[in-house]
Amino acid sequence: MPSDQSTWLIAVPQDGDSEGLLPEITNKLPQPTGVAELGIPSFKTGTLDSLIALSEELPKQDAFFTATVAKIVDTLRNLLNNDPAKLAQHVLVNERTVDYYVLGGWKWNESRYGVQRSLREMVDILNKEMASIDNVMKAKLNNYNLVKGSLVQMQRKKTGNLSIRSLVGLVSKEDIIQDSEYLETCLVAVPKILAKEWNLKYERLTNMVVPRSSSLIASDSEYTLFGVVVFKRVHDQFVQKCRENKFIVREFIYSEEQIAKEGEDLEVADTTEKELWTELLRLSRTYFSESFQIFLHLKILRLFVESVLRYGLPANYAGFAIRPEPKYTKKTLSVLTNHLSYLSPRSSGRAQKHGTADEFAGEYQSLMEQEFFDFVLYEVPWIVL
Repeated sequence: MPSDQSTWLIAVPQDGDSEGLLPEITNKLPQPTGVAELGIPSFKTGTLDSLIALSEELPKQDAFFTATVAKIVDTLRNLLNNDPAKLAQHVLVNERTVDYYVLGGWKWNESRYGVQRSLREMVDILNKEMASIDNVMKAKLNNYNLVKGSLVQMQRKKTGNLSIRSLVGLVSKEDIIQDSEYLETCLVAVPKILAKEWNLKYERLTNMVVPRSSSLIASDSEYTLFGVVVFKRVHDQFVQKCRENKFIVREFIYSEEQIAKEGEDLEVADTTEKELWTELLRLSRTYFSESFQIFLHLKILRLFVESVLRYGLPANYAGFAIRPEPKYTKKTLSVLTNHLSYLSPRSSGRAQKHGTADEFAGEYQSLMEQEFFDFVLYEVPWIVL
C-alpha cells in the first residue's frame, strides 16, 4: 500500500476513457485530499530494449535522488537547530511550498529539458545535475564541519571544570613565578571535598615545598585551583604525590603571546564558522529547490517509461498528483482502484498479446512492481519538518 506520508503521482492512458477522469475522481475522494493535474509530455519512446534498460536503471537513480534531497533537508535541519518553523521557510521550491510545486499545475520544464531529446539523454542530464549538487554539498558540508569542530574544540577548552579547562585567562602573571633558576609555581586542581586535606598536606607532600606558598587562584562547583611554589628539582616527585592524593597538577606555561594567539584564533574560528554557516544555509536552500525539481522530473520519466511498457503506444498519458489525507489513505486508494479498474485488461498482461516483444514486456512488468495496480503509481515522500 502506498505511504500515507507521501504524494502519489499517477499515470493512465490518455484516451476516450480518461476524459473527465480528474473531476470524477476528485468528487469521489475523501476531503481534504489534494488533487491536481500532472503534465506528462509525449517523449520519444525509443526501442523496447532501451525502455526496459531504463526501467531497470531508474529505480537506482530514484533512490539516489531521494537520498540527496533528504540529505539537504537534514543539513538545513541541523543548521537551523531542528526548528520546524525556520525549516519551513527554507524547504521551498522557487520560493513556494513543495505542495504548491507538485499540486499547483505542474508542467515539464521544456526550456531546461527539451522533449526533443531521447529518454536516455534526459536521464543522463538529470543524473549529472543531481550528482553535481551532491558533490558540492558534500564538499561544503565537510568544510563547514571541520571549521565547526575546530571551533567547538576551542570553546570546549573554555568550559568544563578546573581539572580540564584551559587556564588561559584564569591565571595571571602575578600568580606565577617566572625566570627563577630554582623555583616554580605548580598549579593544582583540588576537588572541593579535599580542599581542607590539601591545606593540611601540601607542605609535606615532598621535600622542598615552600611553606605557606599555597594560594587560591580560581574555584568552580567541583574544583579549587591552587598555586604552590616548589623547587624545580622535585617537580616530578611532587606531581606523583599529588596524583596519589587525587590532586591534579595542571601543566601551564604563562605566555602573553600564547594568550593573545588563543584569543585571536578563537575569534577567527568564530568568524569563519559564521561565514560558512551563512554560505551553507544559502547553498542548501538553493540546492533544495534545484534538487527537488530534478527529483520530480525523474519521477515523471519513471511514470512515462512504466506507462509505455504497461499500456503500449500511442505514448500519450494523463497524469495527476494526489496528496492523501493520512487517516483516509485506504479509502483514497480504494476509490482509485475502483474508478480505474477499467485499465485492468491493459495493465495486467492478460490482454491479447501481439508478438514476442509484447509478451516479454508483459512478463517484465509483472516483475517490475511488487505491489501492482491497474494504474502507474510512484510516490514523492513528504518533507518532514
